[in-house]
Amino acid sequence: MNIADYKGVWVFAEQREGELQKVSLELLGEGRRIADKLGVKLTALLLGNNIESLATTLASHGADEVLVADDKNLEHYTTEGYAKVICDLAAERKPGILFVGATFIGRDLGPRIAARLSTGLTADCTSIDVEVENGDLLATRPAFGGNLMATIACPEHRPQMATVRPGVFAKITTDPSKCNIEKVEVKLADSDIRTKVLEVIKAKKDMVDIAEAEFIVSGGRGVGSKENFKLLEELAAALEGTVAGSRAAVESGWIDGACQVGQTGKTVRPKIYIACGISGAIQHVAGMQDSELIIAVNKDETAPIMKVADYAIVGDVAKVVPELIAQVKEVKSAE
Repeated sequence: MNIADYKGVWVFAEQREGELQKVSLELLGEGRRIADKLGVKLTALLLGNNIESLATTLASHGADEVLVADDKNLEHYTTEGYAKVICDLAAERKPGILFVGATFIGRDLGPRIAARLSTGLTADCTSIDVEVENGDLLATRPAFGGNLMATIACPEHRPQMATVRPGVFAKITTDPSKCNIEKVEVKLADSDIRTKVLEVIKAKKDMVDIAEAEFIVSGGRGVGSKENFKLLEELAAALEGTVAGSRAAVESGWIDGACQVGQTGKTVRPKIYIACGISGAIQHVAGMQDSELIIAVNKDETAPIMKVADYAIVGDVAKVVPELIAQVKEVKSAE
């Protein structure tokens, strides 16, 4: 392998039923920074069926180039079909870096691509950078249960790959007229896909992805019990937001693991993040520190979360939260 032949930054633009996933646009924003640092092109990979119209959205969020693979066999995601198309393109065009969102699909697809291309993959990253001198990707992710942050490089293989958590980076907007949109040939037969999607069944339609929420009320060990979490749910409902929790709350069985915020959970960027009974361990703070406004409610005025918060309320969650609910309802009734 001649590493010098591999150039460019690629982002897998995940779409589901014709809707681009938020993490893909976030990755284009950070990919733009990495590509500019290296002086190379930023390419978005768009796969699916009848999805050409989505290319203009990618063009306006940082991409220099969009490669559109439009084929009936790509209508529903399959590991084999998507992996083959991406690997064929990568073998032909030799990108230096390939980013994939750490979604359910991305966590399945990324390792398969890496194995087929005989390269390395850093999974579930919370930070990425690059060494300009040699083009090495520096991918940072939690290790040892979130107690350590490890930065991993893959200097001897290309493309360098990483899956990146949703909510970590911010989206950007750019001039779409400067982007080249190219429809690529898809060499994919029915026989290349051994699994067939017979039916798509959506479950838990009422569950809100905390990574998408604008208002989050999050609880920790200091909430005290699962019953007390109902107060947080009431406050979240008043704000038209959602409830989340720390690792301690999840391990106590007070809230579902899909709602965990932190290094071993999800990274969020809401407009308002209300931390109730959360001490503010570094592992948790890493997942919410980029929130626009942070409000902390804690009996311990010396808790680390109080230093992170824009507004710190010293008091018992069971007494403070009902007052917050009343205040929110009063404001809304006056509107």
